[in-house]
Amino acid sequence: MSPFFILSCIGVYFVMLLVIAWITGRHADNNSYFLGNKASPWYVVAFGMIGDSLSGVTFISVPGSIGKDQFSYFQVVLGYGLGYAVIAWVLLPLYYRLNLTSIYSYLRGRFGPTAQKTGAGFFIVSRTLGAAARLYLAASIIQIFVFDRWGIPFALSAAAIIGLILAYTIKGGIKTLVWTDSFQSAFLLLGVILSITAIMNQLGLGLRDLVPTITGSPHSQVFFWDWRQPDYFWKQFLSGAFLAVVMNGLDQNMMQKNLSCRSLRDAQKNICSFAFVAVLVNLLFLSLGALLFTFAEARGIAIPAATDRLFPMLALEQHLGLFAAVVFVNGLTAATFNRADSVLTTVPTSV
Repeated sequence: MSPFFILSCIGVYFVMLLVIAWITGRHADNNSYFLGNKASPWYVVAFGMIGDSLSGVTFISVPGSIGKDQFSYFQVVLGYGLGYAVIAWVLLPLYYRLNLTSIYSYLRGRFGPTAQKTGAGFFIVSRTLGAAARLYLAASIIQIFVFDRWGIPFALSAAAIIGLILAYTIKGGIKTLVWTDSFQSAFLLLGVILSITAIMNQLGLGLRDLVPTITGSPHSQVFFWDWRQPDYFWKQFLSGAFLAVVMNGLDQNMMQKNLSCRSLRDAQKNICSFAFVAVLVNLLFLSLGALLFTFAEARGIAIPAATDRLFPMLALEQHLGLFAAVVFVNGLTAATFNRADSVLTTVPTSV
């Protein structure tokens, strides 16, 4: 696939984001920026959180991880459900009762200003580093297949990507992100589903063959019961529960959208719906990984030592056809922008 074609796909996608940002940000004020005027529809927030919780790392690495870990990650995903229940019925009522904008304001009232600054400081540092790492992974893929061929240095291309994200978030903030994240989640899900469809076509599989092919893969074991191993079910399940609470319920990036819902009840419906959908979406990513390895083994294609390069390699080198390459580029772009744009809004909120 030519670098110009890849960049054209990204450009069209970005223009659509700018249109959404213009529509939602025309009459935005501070309340719009930080809390979306407390008018965000819960179902839009829930759908948008799909992409915000997955990122480019999920899009690239989860399908590649099954070569070593099989479907063990799904045990962690099941644990998320328990964590989201804690968020919905313990943390959200607290946040709404105190009418918080930054969740770290709770620490000020409970323990004093030093605790608030410490909590917000850890969030700012962790989110900046985490967002940078996720953006680096996705941007490096674009760099390899586009900008390296034109001799453009990585620093310049990465700065351009950040500039594009800033362009559509700087005015509307959360009010804009609620809608752009939903748009990007749709592209992300479409990318996974259409990628699965493209592989099925390449392997000559019908819908009836899909489940037997995935479950028959040597990489499809889900549950592990040896307590001495790191992939032991209860270790993974409880880790998932704690991760959900820490990375969602105690994280300004995820909670700020929830606090923009019209009421506590809407926010709880948002979290419960998101928890259910997140399980299905992660199962799709793992199933995509099983099909990628099945395809590579059937065609005699060497598996990269870094297995998270398998999906980009098969897609962008057009082993799966032009259609799959376009789908991959759009999905990766959605995952990259979706995860990074929230940080550019929620970090200033904590500051």
